[in-house]
Amino acid sequence: MPPLDLTADEVLTTTRAVRGRLDLDRPVERALIEECLRLATQAPTGRNRQRWDFVLVTDPAKRAALADLYRLGLTRPRQQVVRDGVDRGDPGRGRRIAESAQYLFDHLHEVPVLLAPCIRVQGRHENASHVGQANTWGSVLPAVWQFMLAARSRGLGTAWTTPHLHYEREAAELLSIPYETVLQAALIPVAHTIGTDFRPGPRTDVDKIAHWDGW
Repeated sequence: MPPLDLTADEVLTTTRAVRGRLDLDRPVERALIEECLRLATQAPTGRNRQRWDFVLVTDPAKRAALADLYRLGLTRPRQQVVRDGVDRGDPGRGRRIAESAQYLFDHLHEVPVLLAPCIRVQGRHENASHVGQANTWGSVLPAVWQFMLAARSRGLGTAWTTPHLHYEREAAELLSIPYETVLQAALIPVAHTIGTDFRPGPRTDVDKIAHWDGW
């Protein structure tokens, strides 16, 4: 399908986390996914090493198993995730977000494509330091976001999720991913959207977050 008639600014400001408006009944063409991947791999990556890999799951049984791991990550997490600190979100949208998240919790196994973006490492010790983490994730996350932008421009919806990483080893076994040398970054549902009219989300004013020449 041809890209939507959106400007670059519109793509950048309307690529939302889509959950409740994913079309669960419409298949996603493989060629469309491959178009998005070709654009994703134009993203910058540390020393141009291009260590990324993208595992695309369409098999219903594997999608169901991944969805179960996602649900386990939310209901029985293996690690404590600190959620205090800065929160600039709009408290008035909390209920809407919760309802959207619950919908994805209930229907993730029905999403036509689940994407597990990965990055190759020599070993999991590479992420032991803050610098190591920055190098690793900085070499894959831009490509994933570029995939999501390309998907938006083609009428596809995506959402960044990480709960299944509590059970990353089990996901690796399910998908035959070499656990010790390949890190999974997320689990991203991919589907056509119900409608394409997405708006910019509420965000903090730039003058509250910009620090010129120092904090």
